[in-house]
Amino acid sequence: MKKFLWIIFVVGVAGVVSSCGSEANTQAGQGQQVISVHATSVTSKHVTGLDLYPGTVVPLNEIEIRPQVSGYINKIFVEDGQEVAKGQKLYEIDRSKYQAAYEQAQATLKSAKANLERVKKDLARYEALDKQEAIAKQQLDYAKADILTAESQVSSAEAQVRSTLTDYNYSVITAPFSGTVGISQVRLGAQVSAGQSLLNTLSSNDPVLVDFVVNERDVRRFSKMMKNESLPDSTFTIQFGENDVYRHHGELTTIDRAVGRQSGTINMRVEFPNPDRELIPGMTLNLRVLNQDIGDQIAIPFKAVTEQMGEYFVYVVGDDSVVHQQNVQLGTKVGAEIVVREGLKPGQKIVVEGIQKLREGAKVQIDA
Repeated sequence: MKKFLWIIFVVGVAGVVSSCGSEANTQAGQGQQVISVHATSVTSKHVTGLDLYPGTVVPLNEIEIRPQVSGYINKIFVEDGQEVAKGQKLYEIDRSKYQAAYEQAQATLKSAKANLERVKKDLARYEALDKQEAIAKQQLDYAKADILTAESQVSSAEAQVRSTLTDYNYSVITAPFSGTVGISQVRLGAQVSAGQSLLNTLSSNDPVLVDFVVNERDVRRFSKMMKNESLPDSTFTIQFGENDVYRHHGELTTIDRAVGRQSGTINMRVEFPNPDRELIPGMTLNLRVLNQDIGDQIAIPFKAVTEQMGEYFVYVVGDDSVVHQQNVQLGTKVGAEIVVREGLKPGQKIVVEGIQKLREGAKVQIDA
């Protein structure tokens, strides 16, 4: 009986060992499993690399029109949204009191000048009498003092004339530069205060600026652009929609003085012609900037790229059908493809489908 039980125990242990060995062999076989993937050969193609930046249109010149004298608006010479020329009349404030003040100042000046002439003649007579010793010296001194007083009165009257004339001229508000006015903020009869009331806003039309922001790591690149006088004309362009590109090219004119401490970015400006008034202040658009990916460049399907911890890589198929991870430096995305600046050479094969099943050193079978 004991012998029988021992035989059963030995047979059971042998079965377990056999089962474990079979499972291990199966797992080992699975470790060498060939994975079916789709691959493509790395090739180069002609591309025009463009970086896109959100931009905002701003006028070259823009001012808020405010009166420099107080009064009632009695004339409006322009319509809302009208284009105006430099020096064109925009608004008129009731001029009657400013005209009266100017005329009064002129009269005061005239009187001061007449008084000056009188005291000058008096002085001439006193000097003649003094030569004959027929007048007291004190009287001559008084006459000379009267000359100084009369001259100061003339100077004061002239200043008053200039002041009142300035106010009189300020009662008619003209455009300081050519541009387009907005919607008027006042109507006829409205009372306005000097330096306070907003009448309208005037902005120039041509050229205009496009403001955009770049990361601090790109500052050197744009600094070189400003110094390079042989940049292609198409370096800076505007894209409104997918197939809607502005026909005029821009020029980088301004790089802000400093990088933002919190944002790590810097503001820049590109100037564009605007002869047809297509660019309106405040408009948001996409600014396209040519980058280094110009000409024949290696371009691969974007779906072939995977990311790990901020790094990008692809699976390269070796001659032995074993894949290896290859780090790549990416460039411009062109449709469904992306430029690879470093990491690949033409002729290499990379996996484009079935990537999720792969790992380093996996053996693959390329499907047609």
